[in-house]
Amino acid sequence: MEERGKLNGLRLLRMYGTVIAAVLIVLGFSVLSPSSFATLDNAVNISRQISFLVIIALGATLVMAVGEFDLSVGAMASFGGVFSAKLAVQGLPLGAAFLIPVGVAFIIGLINGWIVTQFRVLSFITTMAMGTILGGFTFWFTGGTTIFEHIPVGFRYVGQTEWVGIPILSFLMIMLTLIFWFVMVHTAFGRQLYALGGNEAASRIAGIKVGTNKNLAFAICAALAALAGILMASRLGSAHPTGGNGLFLPAYAAAFLGMTSFKEGVPNIWGTFVGAAIIGILANGLTILEVPTFMQDVITGVIVISAVILQKIGRR
Repeated sequence: MEERGKLNGLRLLRMYGTVIAAVLIVLGFSVLSPSSFATLDNAVNISRQISFLVIIALGATLVMAVGEFDLSVGAMASFGGVFSAKLAVQGLPLGAAFLIPVGVAFIIGLINGWIVTQFRVLSFITTMAMGTILGGFTFWFTGGTTIFEHIPVGFRYVGQTEWVGIPILSFLMIMLTLIFWFVMVHTAFGRQLYALGGNEAASRIAGIKVGTNKNLAFAICAALAALAGILMASRLGSAHPTGGNGLFLPAYAAAFLGMTSFKEGVPNIWGTFVGAAIIGILANGLTILEVPTFMQDVITGVIVISAVILQKIGRR
């Protein structure tokens, strides 16, 4: 009986250790800085801050589900932001300024997937090269300068407006999370992605179109990365040629943390959401406590390693 209880406790730790860690982090910051951290306004602010990270990490989760990586997501976010801002400055309708970069990113993602599946090139090499190309193009496109002059007021609407006291960015984050949770759990496409990640050879024998599904995973990932960059530019009212690069590592950290939540070692949408929330809460709380940025990076790395250790302990 005692042994059974111990096993159940370890299973609980393995499945929900990351969620428990998130709760403990929130409680810790609430005790250390109750007047600044533990407020409704700060909670709303955190939801706004993590919206870009969650959106780009959702795309990374899809690619990880098929056993691949897309290292171009940061450069794609930067490209999406400057391309959208440039179109808005040129006087295009705001809908077109938002949708055209997402469509172009989708096509670039298809190219990434096609190269990986058609020529059997490792995904991290393909996407790293594509990220380098995008970075060079974005720098040329902007002349290496920030786009901020003559940006229409309407361009800032999505990034800076609140509905009933909640940022539109937060609504978009939740909506996209729900959509991709449904896709991955309740559609044939999502199940096929998981099947490819589990055993590509068996999936091919079972009749799953490996190339088509992988190509779509890369395409959706690229489109979400560009969307994150566009929303960031809308929030800031400006676009920098390297503005989205800082989202790359946190996005994969969030997706990796998500693999220790809910599903054992499997990329999943709600796990990624929790992982992004942990990273965002850490950054927010440490900033309030005036912890230097370099220490924030160190602590975030420790959290990721701790999550892995907790998962290993749970398996044992």
